[in-house]
Amino acid sequence: YINKRGEILVDIGAYCLMPNHFHLLVRERNEKGISLFMQKLITAYTMYFNDKYGRKGRLFESSYKSIHAADDRYLKYLFAYIHLNPVKLIDSEWKENGIKNLEEAKKYLNSYAFSSFADYAGRDRDSALILTKQEFPEYFPTPDMFLASIFGWISTEV
Repeated sequence: YINKRGEILVDIGAYCLMPNHFHLLVRERNEKGISLFMQKLITAYTMYFNDKYGRKGRLFESSYKSIHAADDRYLKYLFAYIHLNPVKLIDSEWKENGIKNLEEAKKYLNSYAFSSFADYAGRDRDSALILTKQEFPEYFPTPDMFLASIFGWISTEV
């Protein structure tokens, strides 16, 4: 994301928009970059949503939460956590009970439009332009390696 002065505030490595929340994996480019980016993002989305649905006021219950990814293992886990989040929409207890239908889950993730999953899985989409993959460790040099890594987490999560 670039602000009005042409400064890049954050690099976006992954995202997932859910019906009632969202996940972003971002890297701060300059001091307070994440705070400013989140302020702009939440304000813009709230204005859009309120205008579209004829409402006023706050849209989000509380301010955003951020966690610093201090090591490679945790950062790699975040890629999986963010990209697997949509599975909850078709199998709400998959983390506790395992995936009921792995092929259905894979198909759903591949078709879920509101996530960067498809961009890492090799699909060519305009939305990939918001990602700055080169600013994050190259855990997934190929789409097949990405898919193997992400689906590997499914079998080890339960």
